[in-house]
Amino acid sequence: MKPINIIIDTNVLVSGLRSSKGASYKLLTLIDNGNFIVNISVPLLLEYESVVLRECLKLPLTKPDIEYILNYLVKVSSKREIFFLWRPYLKDPKDDLVLEVAVESESKVIVTYNKKDFVGVDEFGIKVLTPKEFLEKRGFLK
Repeated sequence: MKPINIIIDTNVLVSGLRSSKGASYKLLTLIDNGNFIVNISVPLLLEYESVVLRECLKLPLTKPDIEYILNYLVKVSSKREIFFLWRPYLKDPKDDLVLEVAVESESKVIVTYNKKDFVGVDEFGIKVLTPKEFLEKRGFLK
């Protein structure tokens, strides 16, 4: 199966770091397997960092662990520069961060638990799937 471009929403990253069970964690363990390409931008990375560090006390990880994971994510992801801002498109400006990277990278999927926050992105040819839905469609869960 040809790798596709995807965007991982912040809530999926936090969920995957919170527990080693479930679809979010499974998705994070597959990031560098060549079946999909995670895309990020500097603003999206800063959003990841802000939320994950804020949630640090609720996570079974130390701050150095989190920094290592974020650095690894940067290393294995496709970095995107956003040269356009057509906000607001979605209700939450932080969701617009995700959408901008998805559009710029020609991503086919935004992986999120908040599907309702991305209503209308199908106009860009982007599907919105939960981690479980994405993994099932890609054949990683049965």
